[in-house]
Amino acid sequence: MSATTPDIGQRIATARKLAGLTQFQLAEKANYSEAMVQAVEQGKKPASPRFIASAAKALSIEPELLTGQPYHFDNEKPLEGLPELRALIAEGTEVIVAPPAPLSELEADLAQISKWYWDDKGAKSLAAIPTFLRQVYGAAHAANSVHDRGRAYTLLSAGWAQAEQLSRRFGALTLSVPCLDRLDAVAQHADDPVYAAKATQKRARVLMYYGTFDSGRAARSAERLAELPDSEPILAARGSAHLCTAIVAARGGDRPTARAHLREARELGARVGHESPHYGTKFGPGNVTIHEVAVALEAGDPEQAARLGSSTRLPADVSSPRLAHHWQDVARAWLLSGDPARSLQALNMARKVAPQQTRRHPQVRETVRMIAEAERRRTDSLTAFTSWLGTPA
Repeated sequence: MSATTPDIGQRIATARKLAGLTQFQLAEKANYSEAMVQAVEQGKKPASPRFIASAAKALSIEPELLTGQPYHFDNEKPLEGLPELRALIAEGTEVIVAPPAPLSELEADLAQISKWYWDDKGAKSLAAIPTFLRQVYGAAHAANSVHDRGRAYTLLSAGWAQAEQLSRRFGALTLSVPCLDRLDAVAQHADDPVYAAKATQKRARVLMYYGTFDSGRAARSAERLAELPDSEPILAARGSAHLCTAIVAARGGDRPTARAHLREARELGARVGHESPHYGTKFGPGNVTIHEVAVALEAGDPEQAARLGSSTRLPADVSSPRLAHHWQDVARAWLLSGDPARSLQALNMARKVAPQQTRRHPQVRETVRMIAEAERRRTDSLTAFTSWLGTPA
C-alpha cells in the first residue's frame, strides 16, 4: 500500500467537494455536527463506522470509496476468489455448474472452508468458495430425491452465507447484497429453516454498513428462530441474531433496544455454555462479552468499553478473528478515552491473535492514524506497526 494513500477523512473531503456540498450541508445530511465533519476531514477525530456509513449515504456513494477497500498490498498476490465470485453472481439463474462430489464430501469441504475463516485464513476460504458453490449447484441439479435436493440446497444456503461473510471480511461490500439475494433464493428450498432467518439477520447487518440502522429487521430473525424447538444449534443461531440486533440498535443510537437484546443473548450464551460452531455463529458466553464491549463503544461510552474490554478474561475457545475484533474495539475505545499508548497495545494484541483480519480492517487504519496524531514523539512500536500495516508511518 502506497505511503501516499489518502486517509478516510481526506476521502470524505474529496467526495464532499465533488458532490458540491459544504461541510455544514454534509453535516445536516449525515445528522452530525459541522464541527465533527470538520474534525474528521482534518484528521483530528477518527471516522467511526457509523460516521462512515452516514457520510457515504449522504454523499450517495459506496462506503468502500471512503475506506479504500478492498485493500491491496505491495508484494502480495491478488486475492483469489473475488473475480470468480463476481462471475458466479453475474451468471444469475444459469450457473455454470461443476461436477458434484457426494454430499457428504461437500459437507466436509464446507466445514474446512469455515474452519479456515475462523482460523484467520480467510484468503484460503475465499479462494475455495466459488468452486464449492458450483459443485453444490451441480449436486442440486443431479439430486434424484426430495431429501437429497433439500440437503443440497441447505449446503447452498450455508455456502452463500459464507460467501457474504467473506465479502465483508475482505471489504468487497458490493458483493454482499447479491450474495444475500442468492441466499434468499436457495434458502426457500433448503431442508433447514434457519437459513431463511439468517438471511434476514445478515441483511440487517449489511444495511447498517450503508447507513440504515434497521434493528427491527434483525429482531425479526430472532423472533422466527424462537419458533423453532430448542437445541444447541437453534440457541446459537438465536443468540447470534440477538447480538446482531444489539449492534445495529447501538449504532443507530437506540440504547434501550441494544441493552434488551444483549440481555436475551446473555441468557442464551449461558445456556449454550461454550463457543458453538453451528451455523457459523461461534456463539457463546465469550461472544456475548465481546458484544457488550462493542455496544458500549457504539453507544458512545468509550471509557466503559475500554475498561470492560481490558479487564474481562475471555474464554479460551473464542475464535482468533473475533478476539482480534474485540481488541480492535478496545484500541478505539482507549484512543477515544485519551490513552493512545494503551490503544496501540490493544492493536498489537489484535495483530498477535489474527494478523490477516487485523491488517485488512479499516478501523485499524483509522485508529493507527489517530494514535500517530496524538503522539508527540513517534515510538518504535508505532513505526513498526504502521510499517506492517502498510500505512504512512
